Amino acid sequence: PEECELFIVEGQSAGGTAASGRDARTQAVLPLKGKILNTESLTLSKILQNQEVKDLVETLGTSIGTHFDAHQLRYHRIILLMDADSDGYHISTLILTFFFRHMRELVQQGRIFLAQPPLYKIEIGKERHYVRDDAEKEELLASVPENRNVDVQRFKGLGEMNAEQLRETTLDPRTRTLLRVDIESAVEADSVFAQLLGKDASERYRVIMEEAAEVDDIDV
Repeated sequence: PEECELFIVEGQSAGGTAASGRDARTQAVLPLKGKILNTESLTLSKILQNQEVKDLVETLGTSIGTHFDAHQLRYHRIILLMDADSDGYHISTLILTFFFRHMRELVQQGRIFLAQPPLYKIEIGKERHYVRDDAEKEELLASVPENRNVDVQRFKGLGEMNAEQLRETTLDPRTRTLLRVDIESAVEADSVFAQLLGKDASERYRVIMEEAAEVDDIDV
């Protein structure tokens, strides 16, 4: 079904908030309870010993390896929803590595997305703004007249947002922004992941973001 989405979320706390804020008719949440493997150089049998990977494959419905079938995918979009910090970047990179190496057809079909949760909530008088990074925050604050009351809240993680805030900023298709992961060719994908090896989490994530395309979710 084209409206169905799966959010892969880091941890039980954020998973609970996302589950409360989602549209239960069309949105499912898969909280990661443990560590995702770096699947870049592991055999499939070794990968399937990891409970997180097994849960992900079962949830998607596609199977894996020689039995993989993209037509069995239960969701139109698979959305990675992680904290905007080095741990979140690292987890996103590991999951994307898994998709590129073992379910590449889903990437080529444009089914994989990165959620863009805000880093700050800024209230200017009665106006409420959510911004994604420091640059956007500074740009907004520079435009505010000196006589206006300003309150800035920094979200340390998704767990600090309540269900309403998460729904408004990240879950609701009418108000959120997603990045579609779109590396078209196998050769290009191999090149990208070669760049990722040996670099820190922020650098790996930066490379992925450069290859991703921002989409206004209303038009997806």
